[in-house]
Amino acid sequence: MTTIPLGIHDLSFATTHYALDHAVLAERLGVDPDKFYLGIGQDKMSVAAADEDIVTIAAAAAQPILERNGVDNIRTVLLATESGVDQSKAAGLYLHPLIGLPNTARVVELKQACYGGTAGLQFAAGLIARDPSQRVLVIAADIAKYELDSPGEPTQGAAAVAMLVSADPAILRLEPHSGLYSADIMDFWRPNYRTAAMVDGKTSVNAYQKATQEAWTDYRRRGGRDLTEFAAFCYHQPFTKMAYKAHRHLLESQGHTADPAEIDAVIRHTTSYNRTVGNSYTASLYLGLASLLDNADDLTGKPLAFISYGSGSVAEFFSGTVEPGYREHLRTEANRQAIETRAPLDYDHYRELHEAQSPSDGMYHATPEETGRPFRLAAISGHKRIYESR
Repeated sequence: MTTIPLGIHDLSFATTHYALDHAVLAERLGVDPDKFYLGIGQDKMSVAAADEDIVTIAAAAAQPILERNGVDNIRTVLLATESGVDQSKAAGLYLHPLIGLPNTARVVELKQACYGGTAGLQFAAGLIARDPSQRVLVIAADIAKYELDSPGEPTQGAAAVAMLVSADPAILRLEPHSGLYSADIMDFWRPNYRTAAMVDGKTSVNAYQKATQEAWTDYRRRGGRDLTEFAAFCYHQPFTKMAYKAHRHLLESQGHTADPAEIDAVIRHTTSYNRTVGNSYTASLYLGLASLLDNADDLTGKPLAFISYGSGSVAEFFSGTVEPGYREHLRTEANRQAIETRAPLDYDHYRELHEAQSPSDGMYHATPEETGRPFRLAAISGHKRIYESR
């Protein structure tokens, strides 16, 4: 059986208008900033403006892909999120008037905590294997929110990553082997009646490490590469130090020496963007990929490992090989601009944004104009969300 080459043909990233420096949060909490800078490996977090949500950042991430590649043969749009805006309507449908999605494409929203983006990527691969002429737009978009003064607060963040998945990809060719692990664990969840997630931090770290090890074991059992073959490891990053912790655990579980310098060499470049953006749930793993491709030396022909974890829990270990000429298709300058142009946020404004509640009375509510990004939530009226292009 011949396997067609398929994978990520284009990759684009977007984040929010605001950024909160962890020094501001540390001062408010009366702790040393190094508790965040060094302890969890986070410098800043992206914060959504009053007129931003996952739809606006998803549109900003996806628009450049459609502008470059057009919409022909995009037969499926998969939007993965765990901070959706509606319990029934897929968030991706709001993108039609904003960025011109094709009407001849199925649009579906996927949910399984931070794993959802990988589900989208793998489902896309299956559709393309069936019909290589099709292309699939996969978008992972999330705004991570925890209660004020909670242990999870410093790990908040927001981002969207859009990927065009196709045959004969220009950036990354997916390899056929994949390892899976699922278990019913209450390490992180958000009931319908809550806007902020519930999290058991210690349980979640342990669950992540166990799931990584089990998914790796399944990957190897199915014929995957050896650990020593990979040029880099892209982990889901609820905070960047978690990637280091998980990799150390994986190495030791397989009898390898966990040398700090060697771990840093295969992890460091994947964490640059996440350090300043914060946790972006479904987008986090792929923001790590964008960071790696933008910051590492030439990766042409080199295999990369991907470790996707979604609390609750589902994990997957898979791999891909970087395509020749991939750098011609990157958006390095645009990615850096998205991060560098965020407006600094003071604590009082951050708290106001954090505690704001969506109206539920069905009346017309205009949204304050704050964002400098391409799209905004203009109003909520009659329980309907109204978006506009800036």
